[in-house]
Amino acid sequence: MTYKQSINQKKSFGKKSASIKTAKKVKIADAAINYLPLNAVVANKNGDIFELEDYGAVAMGGSEPILLTRGQAIEMPYGGELMMLPYSKPVVFSFDKGIFEVLHENPYQSGEEIFPVAVFNSPGYVNRYFCAYEHCEKAYLLPLFSYGACGWDSYNSDSGNFMSAAICVDTEPRQDLRLMPHDGIVAGVQEMKIKYPNNRLMRHLEKCALTYGCPAAKNFFLGRYEAPIPTSKACNANCLGCISLQIENNLMACQDRISFIPEPLEIAQIALEHFSKVKNSVASFGQGCEGDPLTAFHVIEPAIRLIREKIDIGTVNMNTNGGMADKISKLFDAGLDSVRISMNSVRDKCYSAYFRPKTYTYSDVIKSIEVAKQKEKFVSINYLNCPGVTDSELEFKALKEFLSRYHVDMIQWRNMNYDPLSYFKIMEQAGGKSYPLGMEIIIRELERDFPKLRHGYFNPPIN
Repeated sequence: MTYKQSINQKKSFGKKSASIKTAKKVKIADAAINYLPLNAVVANKNGDIFELEDYGAVAMGGSEPILLTRGQAIEMPYGGELMMLPYSKPVVFSFDKGIFEVLHENPYQSGEEIFPVAVFNSPGYVNRYFCAYEHCEKAYLLPLFSYGACGWDSYNSDSGNFMSAAICVDTEPRQDLRLMPHDGIVAGVQEMKIKYPNNRLMRHLEKCALTYGCPAAKNFFLGRYEAPIPTSKACNANCLGCISLQIENNLMACQDRISFIPEPLEIAQIALEHFSKVKNSVASFGQGCEGDPLTAFHVIEPAIRLIREKIDIGTVNMNTNGGMADKISKLFDAGLDSVRISMNSVRDKCYSAYFRPKTYTYSDVIKSIEVAKQKEKFVSINYLNCPGVTDSELEFKALKEFLSRYHVDMIQWRNMNYDPLSYFKIMEQAGGKSYPLGMEIIIRELERDFPKLRHGYFNPPIN
């Protein structure tokens, strides 16, 4: 459900408590208004989203609930989506009782089943907290999305606003849906069909753009920013939250994994087409619709050489788990410009508990980073964030030690697409209990202590 649809479907039940009425009538100082609580939002079984006016929105940053206030949230960014959490119950704060509680039915309409609501934030925003909920079925895992905390701001205007507990880390409009006209995408697809009728990778990207709505594929056909180059059918990890292959629990992959390995020429045609018409362009191996690209080294290495024989502009990037340092080294020699290493944690046990490597170890990932820095290449870490884990004291201490030692160039803050409560428990078992410091606090401290470190969301152009 989109932001606009959610507003159209919003319903209100019941009466506000006297304290909330008073707060709205009195002019409140700008500083004080940030401490006012947001109202809880829930959904019924039909997907209608509405506020509970006598209950506060609750967020989680680990195992403890907190009352979500205006100062901890921003107006829900364009392109974000509100999602009903199935097989779950909302955790809210009762203004009347002054306690956190789990609601099993609509307090204003007896017998009506209600569900928690979370926000899936737009690209460029990292979750400050995740949605507060309880599982109804212990074995059930939420679908593979991130679940940011949200609430309803009834103080901002007469109509109110949905609010998201998020932090903006990248303002570039690379994946802004307003700048991706469908007619332009279709026109780009038709142009590539005529120009490259036998390129199977082009056909795969057409499905990504038109069927799955992949922003990266859309950008390729629109001739802007970063082009995706999926290549690999296989992976040397078994990530809990893999979005292209799932065989465990109740989880389903978000899209089909690529079913073939493209030829070097098919790969080169994608990159050359993109580089020839897009200024400051990027082409990236390693996408959500494939395994790890290093397992397709035998076609990527000659493809990069073909690209660099024809053109010396554009950034050739690879998104990878970094489990094969020797192959990364050879790709740099062939013309690879930058690498983004995916990590959920810089602690070995926590990393391994999520990625579950098959043929490599955490030390191989570190070796890949060392190789890249030795060759003076641009290195990002794709830091998969979950509040309560990423901002925990133990993880943050390890992160600062990691950055001091390996001098990576950038952190790309990405939200972990996995059931937050289940992930939190897995990480706690792997890495131990630790107090959450707060996502904004750790980002600001990193900006202070590592002034050369870049923070963002997207792969930057290097050349």
